[in-house]
Amino acid sequence: MAAYRPLLRRAPLAWRSIQSRAVSPTLQCSRYASSSRGGREKRGGAGRFIGGLLVALAAGGAVLIYPAMTKEPPKNTIREAIIEYEQPRALPLTKEDNRDLISSQHLQVKQSWEHPGVYCWGSNSGRVAAPDSTETVIKTPRRISYFDDQLIRDIKLDKEFGAAITERGDLVQWGTGFSKDNPTPRPTLRGKDLVRLEISKDRIIALGKDGSVYSLPVAEADQSPGGKPTSSSWSFWSAPSNINYRQLKPDSLGWGERVTNIAGGLEHVLLLTSKGRVFSAASSTTSFPSKGQLGIPGLNWHTRPQGPFDQPHEILTLKGFKITQVAAGDYHSLALEKDGRVFVFGDNSSGQLGFEPENEIPFVDGPIPLPFSKMYRRTHQKPRVTSIAAGGANSFFIVDAIRIAQPNEDERANPDIGRVTCDVWSCGSGIWGSLGNSRWTHVSLGPSKIKSLSGLSEYDEKTKLLVPIRIAYISVGSTHAAAVMNNVTNVDASDKTSDHDTNWGADVLWWGGNESYQLGTGKRNNVATPMYIGPLDGGKGDTEKGREIEMHRFQIAPRATVRLGEGGKGRKATVEQRVECGRLVSCVYSSP
Repeated sequence: MAAYRPLLRRAPLAWRSIQSRAVSPTLQCSRYASSSRGGREKRGGAGRFIGGLLVALAAGGAVLIYPAMTKEPPKNTIREAIIEYEQPRALPLTKEDNRDLISSQHLQVKQSWEHPGVYCWGSNSGRVAAPDSTETVIKTPRRISYFDDQLIRDIKLDKEFGAAITERGDLVQWGTGFSKDNPTPRPTLRGKDLVRLEISKDRIIALGKDGSVYSLPVAEADQSPGGKPTSSSWSFWSAPSNINYRQLKPDSLGWGERVTNIAGGLEHVLLLTSKGRVFSAASSTTSFPSKGQLGIPGLNWHTRPQGPFDQPHEILTLKGFKITQVAAGDYHSLALEKDGRVFVFGDNSSGQLGFEPENEIPFVDGPIPLPFSKMYRRTHQKPRVTSIAAGGANSFFIVDAIRIAQPNEDERANPDIGRVTCDVWSCGSGIWGSLGNSRWTHVSLGPSKIKSLSGLSEYDEKTKLLVPIRIAYISVGSTHAAAVMNNVTNVDASDKTSDHDTNWGADVLWWGGNESYQLGTGKRNNVATPMYIGPLDGGKGDTEKGREIEMHRFQIAPRATVRLGEGGKGRKATVEQRVECGRLVSCVYSSP
């Protein structure tokens, strides 16, 4: 013990008392371990050794712990901020380089001119979004290499098949619904100068520039001569491209009257003529339209007239009205008259016709007007529908609401008189968020306003006026939609303008179902409020220009006459980008 006494003297008294208490029980145990003297002597020696060892360990711990116990706590200090400076960007060599550096939108417009083509994303179960990939979904926009540097007149997409019209007017098809053995894009119907497409469950309806309407099977096996079962109500003509097709010819067309537009659902197609008349026809061989979408009261499979299965019928209820636009969902139809009146007919099980559905009356088999005036009651505004769109179980209406003077109101004293507000209304199923009104309703009781797309305005630097931001058009898929804004754009930047003068395009907002990543957000959650997505190249161009940490939105290139190709050294063409929402698939394509 003598060897440890100097250490004990340095330790505090408290620690010394702890040591004595710690050793005491050991000594007591040694004392009563044996009743014999010899045993007590042996045990006592061992106890003294163990006790000494414990005292030494405790003393050493005290020496180590005491400075920490008596040391003053550290004062609170503020950590020095680390400043990270932006990395220097490459200096621009030309005006165009400077525009690319300062504007993502300018770069997007430029890329659409230099490398026109088709970007696609969404479901790839049928090899439509990416024909050369076996991935089941394509999460973000991806180019279809077959269409690189091509201009496309129109394109329609189903999750199992795709169809597009080339700049020359030929039809191109792809997907497993077209051919399971070879789903890559290939030309089929040629030499018809096609301008517009619609697709049903199993057929493609194509409109020629001369007003001719063609119907052909989706499946390649059914297009070959003799490849499709014959029927007494069907007849076929052989096209120069050796493709079996049918021609839909409305009866009693007037002198110079021709079909100028088409719109289709899963089983039917609407034909709009140059004189504002509307015809409807069956467009699928799997089932005859039975939900009133043809607009012919009482017409069904059993009451159809003699003749071809898909012969067009004029919708006589609309006779006398100048129809300017038609639209179709899966099983319902819309027609817009030149004065802004809307007629609806077909399936209303989700309220897609604009009024509350009734179990006893699940559909309307003849056109009826949809009054918008009651939706603007007590707003001092007069509505006029300017455009319509439909798809799946949804309908959309773009409305110009004009502020009108009230009785005893001085028009000169109120500058708001005559002011136009552009509103967007939607109805139908909202379970996937496809109504765009921030709600997830199963059915609609009536049209609801999409607030994020309504009442918008911007300052036009050219006119020096505040102008409403209208909607150029809405593309509607089976469960999702996209709105292309008609905001102010610019395509006039050139060598003659300032190096800070940039081009920019139109905004595009997306919403609805996203179960197959068809919104292009890279995520799978459905969206009930319109939102932006990133650039089509995934931000690659921005990264190359030193903007990798910046977030930019996709803008669609407006219509312009430019030279295509790298550096604008290619052929001269008038081109714009367009959006197409299909059945769980989306795309953006360059159109002449």
